[in-house]
Amino acid sequence: MVDMSRLCTVHIGTSTRAGRIDGDDIVILDAADVGDVLRAGGEVAETGEAIPRETARLAPVVTAPDKVVCVGVNYLDHIEEMGRDRPSAPTYFAKFANSLIGATDDLVLPPVEVSTHIDWEVELAIVIGSPVRHASPREALAAVAGYTVMNDGSVRDFQRRTTQFLAGKMFEGLSPLGPVLVGVDELGDGSGLKIRSEVDGVVKQQSSTSELCFNVVDIVQDLSAITTLMPGDVIATGTPGGVGAARTPPEWLTDGAVLRCSIEGIGATENRCVLP
Repeated sequence: MVDMSRLCTVHIGTSTRAGRIDGDDIVILDAADVGDVLRAGGEVAETGEAIPRETARLAPVVTAPDKVVCVGVNYLDHIEEMGRDRPSAPTYFAKFANSLIGATDDLVLPPVEVSTHIDWEVELAIVIGSPVRHASPREALAAVAGYTVMNDGSVRDFQRRTTQFLAGKMFEGLSPLGPVLVGVDELGDGSGLKIRSEVDGVVKQQSSTSELCFNVVDIVQDLSAITTLMPGDVIATGTPGGVGAARTPPEWLTDGAVLRCSIEGIGATENRCVLP
């Protein structure tokens, strides 16, 4: 069984392969991505190939998740800045696999005639490691393989066109997922981690995962009452205060801007925004 404490997915030629972090190297595994490693229960072989981390082009940690579920308005400071009441239950919406990009890929903005209201949302992302349904709190945490970083790229004018805001959340290629998956053995229930986003080196969001209204166990337990969560499923847990839409005046990502999203103990995604 492969050591699953720190895993990633890398581009190799025209395909992707899962990798195990080993110091400054990535040891290539006989699996297409981290999702395949999790679905195999970690029973995958090493290929004998290793590549330097500094030269690797990272793919999304999970390239083809069965589900990408996101939790809205789930940080106490974000709830306050948006002028909302504390929710009594999690707010869920979905993304699709083609929303996801690698940790250092270009973030391709929509054409300006479509929208210029592109916002940042750094989030702790849960990656499920084993099937779970109707979980107890203990079963919920046991089903988590680990955590990674996601930017929940949001197109705010599309989000606000109707009362259903999926349209503003499912845009293609706006959500970096990476750089690595860090296991529960290291990060536990994901609480108490520093989380921040920066645009061109200026801090926009800075908080702690202790500010989550619904924590990792709450979310997995609740979602598992709705649907069976499967290995490789990704759950973004919400974003802290400091989003562009809540600023006066509002601020948006623009061509050439560099967005960096980081979480303590995991690392950072860093993506240059470009127009198509």
